[in-house]
Amino acid sequence: AFERSPRIDKIILTVGSEEQISYCQETILRPYGFQKVASVITGGKERYDSVWMGLKAVKDDLPKEATEGIVFIHDGARPFVTEELIQRGLDCAKEYQACAAGVPSKDTVKIIGEGKKVVSTPDRSHVWNVQTPQIFEYHLIKEAYEKALMHDSSRITDDAMVVETMLCTPVKLYEGSYDNIKITTPEDMVVAEAFLNAEYPLL
Repeated sequence: AFERSPRIDKIILTVGSEEQISYCQETILRPYGFQKVASVITGGKERYDSVWMGLKAVKDDLPKEATEGIVFIHDGARPFVTEELIQRGLDCAKEYQACAAGVPSKDTVKIIGEGKKVVSTPDRSHVWNVQTPQIFEYHLIKEAYEKALMHDSSRITDDAMVVETMLCTPVKLYEGSYDNIKITTPEDMVVAEAFLNAEYPLL
């Protein structure tokens, strides 16, 4: 989707190890003719480490005179991102500088305390499940990560949280998609296969 999108200029991929760089290039990029991938780099132990490595690679790839730009941060485990999501996110980022895809929670959420006892139940109308892409003005997300990495970053779970906590900058949620699932467990693969079979019934 990012390769096809006219809104995307360049792509930087972060992978888990040096060995995966050559695997990615030889098994995915060259056979399928990806043209926008500027570089494939190794990430880090945690997600935020990998994002930071990607942000530094963006800086290295930018002209020295570049002072602005918009960066999309997306989880490779969400393969069903679409051009519509990319466009909505870009429109949002141009207006609000910091945005993340999300959908209203279908489930009631409980806050628990000691002994897994329920402490409170948030109003479901105020609870959203956050997805990617998460989209930011480059200088904003880079500054937020620079500050975050000077502190304990172990509780960071997404990029919006970095901006919220380090810069006290509000993050606008834009409409994501319930199809934009994150493949984490074997059960998620069953759902993903169902989506693919619905879209490509001859496969």
